[in-house]
Amino acid sequence: MTRTNLSDFLNVCTTKQGKGGIDAAMVVLIEAMADTCRHISANIHKGALAGILGSAGTENVQGETQKQLDVIANDMLLESLAQTGVVAGMASEELDDCSPVRGCEDRPYLVLFDPLDGSSNIDVNVSIGTIFSVLQNPENGLITNESFLQAGHTQVAAGYVVYGPQTQMVLTFGDGVYGFTLDREAAEFVLTAERMQISEDTKEFAINMSNQRHWYAPVQKYIEELLMGKTGPRGKDFNMRWIASMVADVHRVLTRGGIFMYPKDQRDPSKPGKLRLMYEANPMSFLVEQAGGTACDAETRILDIEPLDLHQRCSVVLGSANEVNRVLSYHQTA
Repeated sequence: MTRTNLSDFLNVCTTKQGKGGIDAAMVVLIEAMADTCRHISANIHKGALAGILGSAGTENVQGETQKQLDVIANDMLLESLAQTGVVAGMASEELDDCSPVRGCEDRPYLVLFDPLDGSSNIDVNVSIGTIFSVLQNPENGLITNESFLQAGHTQVAAGYVVYGPQTQMVLTFGDGVYGFTLDREAAEFVLTAERMQISEDTKEFAINMSNQRHWYAPVQKYIEELLMGKTGPRGKDFNMRWIASMVADVHRVLTRGGIFMYPKDQRDPSKPGKLRLMYEANPMSFLVEQAGGTACDAETRILDIEPLDLHQRCSVVLGSANEVNRVLSYHQTA
């Protein structure tokens, strides 16, 4: 059987015209991202043997305690992307402000990333991941935070790498979703899933049930119906899955369908949600839509949200289209 590695796949994409086509600069960017994530994967799999587990003793801009691997992964990505020659600036969930590549404002791309999503799970050996989003550089001079404030539908590429039993990269350029598995011996990612698709219907849902008492009525209604199973209005049983690592939960949705929800709640009505629009919601929504799913904040398509802040938060409901649309309808009629 013919084996296609990531480099082969990217080279084919450079020959495409229009949707899904990429330029040589994008090839360099994605190969750098893949190579860096391969090294991050190696660090993660060493775990306690490398002495890099546990807290770094610092907090990120959101006030969350950083793990040592958060900081290591963040620094590795910043250094690697700056050296590509095609990235003008980066923005990270772990940094207060963007990180421009000084004197290189004319480079074509900007990259946003969550270096280690689900990092609270690092020390208990649960799947975590790196999420990234690629934007065109608006080329308005100096790279500032505002350079990155582009709606999700403007993304030219997005993906994630999940570090689990296998290390896998999932990627889109706006023409379908493709999955690659890391061959450690060959030190390369190999194409193992083409045009991944999310089924319109599902029997699986992912949500943090410990927050149930804080949800607004539409979410309460929806989850109550699912829990009633065959005896309720849905007439079928649903299974709940919750890993508490967005990259792992969304990877399951992309692989076998489902709905993932992190809704806003009543603890602080002024906050629009928990997850980060630029580093998590936008790239994951791009991937989900490219796989035939739907993604919204329970009111609006996530990719149409106009960002106002680099660390803006939002509610997230994504996955199998029929279930996401049902949640949306409950909010519209509330």
